[in-house]
Amino acid sequence: MTGKLSASLREAPATVPALVALALFVFWATDQAGYPLTHWAPGGLVVLALLSIAAVAIRPQLSATPVAVRVALACLAAYTALSYISIAWAGAPGDALEGADRTLLYLAVFALFAGWRQHGLTAVLLLGVWTLSLAGLALYTLVHIASASQASLPALLPDGRLVFPSGYANANAAQWLMAFWPALLLARSRSLLWWLRGLLAGAAVLLAEVALLSQSRGSLYATPVMLVLVFALLPQRTRTFALLIPVAGAVGAAAPAVLRVGDRLSRGQVTSSNLHHAVLAIALSCVLAALVVAAGAALEARRHLRPRRAERLHRATAGLAVAALLAAIVAGLVAAGNPIARLEHGWNTFKGGYGANSTTSNRLVSGLGSNRYDFFRVALDEFTAHPVVGVGADNFQQQYLLHGRSTETPRYPHSVEMRTLVQTGALGAVIALAGLLAALLAGARAARRRDDELAAMASAAALAGFAYWVVHGSFDWFWEFAGLGAPAFALLGLACSLAPREPVASRARAPWLLRVPRPAVRRLPRPRLPRSGLPRGALALGAAVLAVAAALALAAPLLSELEVQRAAAEWPRSPSSAYERLDTAAWLNPSSDRPYLVAGGIAVRLGQLNRAAADFEKALARSPHDAYATLELGAVASNRGEGRRGVELLARAARLDPRDPLTAEALALARAGRRLSVRALDEAILSKAQQFA
Repeated sequence: MTGKLSASLREAPATVPALVALALFVFWATDQAGYPLTHWAPGGLVVLALLSIAAVAIRPQLSATPVAVRVALACLAAYTALSYISIAWAGAPGDALEGADRTLLYLAVFALFAGWRQHGLTAVLLLGVWTLSLAGLALYTLVHIASASQASLPALLPDGRLVFPSGYANANAAQWLMAFWPALLLARSRSLLWWLRGLLAGAAVLLAEVALLSQSRGSLYATPVMLVLVFALLPQRTRTFALLIPVAGAVGAAAPAVLRVGDRLSRGQVTSSNLHHAVLAIALSCVLAALVVAAGAALEARRHLRPRRAERLHRATAGLAVAALLAAIVAGLVAAGNPIARLEHGWNTFKGGYGANSTTSNRLVSGLGSNRYDFFRVALDEFTAHPVVGVGADNFQQQYLLHGRSTETPRYPHSVEMRTLVQTGALGAVIALAGLLAALLAGARAARRRDDELAAMASAAALAGFAYWVVHGSFDWFWEFAGLGAPAFALLGLACSLAPREPVASRARAPWLLRVPRPAVRRLPRPRLPRSGLPRGALALGAAVLAVAAALALAAPLLSELEVQRAAAEWPRSPSSAYERLDTAAWLNPSSDRPYLVAGGIAVRLGQLNRAAADFEKALARSPHDAYATLELGAVASNRGEGRRGVELLARAARLDPRDPLTAEALALARAGRRLSVRALDEAILSKAQQFA
């Protein structure tokens, strides 16, 4: 096995930079799933460096790359370019630049994993390292929460839902379940060692159980969809079912203890006893599943059935699978009751918001109530209003403040599809869909390879991990978590790298019977034809220019944000130094209004209203529809005694954010002829932000 792996690594040297990228993804998974700009932007520079090194050291052979993969790369590159172009018409250009940079990161990740051919063994190595690393992180999470004090549990499991380490329960669940499906599908491969198959099965159980601790309703509804996709589209359904029996049995055995953690709270908090029982149940179920699958794999490796017996066993397992599926459907219908009534209840709770959920103690079956219906409504309305190219990358928040109905202020529409439609319009949606279909076509071809069983298994496992991100991300904001999006595009790229490739064209020699003796051949001078296309030097120079431009596009917002954070930390000690840093931040990122907003807030706290007014004016020059800057500027004008201008600005702020109670109260006071206290308003805004943080 070691010799085969060494040979595969020599034939697929791009595995090394891909391993480095996977290490970066695991690092993101340990803290906030790579959501902050200061986390994913440095990682984006690392990925760009890895891609550049691979392009120089391992020259990509585009002529041998499948057409579908080239189409996918071209479409994702075009979508990235459209995201950058959308800065021109975006209401918040700084947000659009950040959204375009995140798309650039996903393009670089996909190119790194899809641009070079992989072997089945190296692909399994990549998948195994990533999957088992996340399983190790899940194990650390269990140990961490089990050893935490009762006082620290509310921060780790608020309202009984595990948010550590991502900080967002739904992202937490998706992080584990994206790795669950590759672990499950790899464990069914007869080409892997028996102990490795058992280890992967135990890891799959661990990942599923830790995901269940987050009580994510999205994962609950995404899982049956994934089961349908896996059994309908991926080959070797019988082996999948045979492995799913012990894995699902182990998950089901520990599930009651796991759900009890969030269902049985004491004064709204998790109790240590329930948590310890759940951790013990998870540990036992993982070990049991690993032993059962390892034993079955060892038995399969030692005993070779005759074709007739193998066919009979296959038919018996397939029949058992059908019977189990029918039993599960019947049990589900019995448990759910009237399916029409359940559908109506689901729709009513989805449309009615949080208050429409039932009062059952278990969150997973309480209903679909949230504000996502309102998010989707606004997104579709904005798509109708801007159907061609959308409102600009990551420019949803201002539109929702204008047209939304809930008290939330979402920055994103909580759906990958809605994000594409509202922010880049029909043009972006067509480009993205074409690229996705091309990549899936290449991955599907790889999953049906018969010449390399490991390649087929690895591609199917990678496609399943990517599919889960898409399914669950259809009703959540996972595009904005680089720790989820980057691994998803890496998995898709890995599946594409396993697609059958055409051999590079070489000069074919004629058979010896058809060769003519040299003296009888009269060599004629070859005519010199003009070269078509650009010379290699020009192509290399263009690629270098693009790489430098991409690095600058990522580095500028990153350096600007670092300066903003340093200024926010040091302004109580040295206001002048903080102002200098914010001026530098504004110069580094000319599209963002954030440096001026922070500078204005500091000036308000220091009582420097003239400076605050100037900074908020500069912020509005960059983002004219910013409700916060307009509100603060109106409060400053009112405090100065400029009653008429203050009322005009506050009225405009109320139009930009009509459901904000602070803005409505400030406008009412200004219209009554009273001067506003800018410091008191700023403290109220800060208190509100901390309340909803």
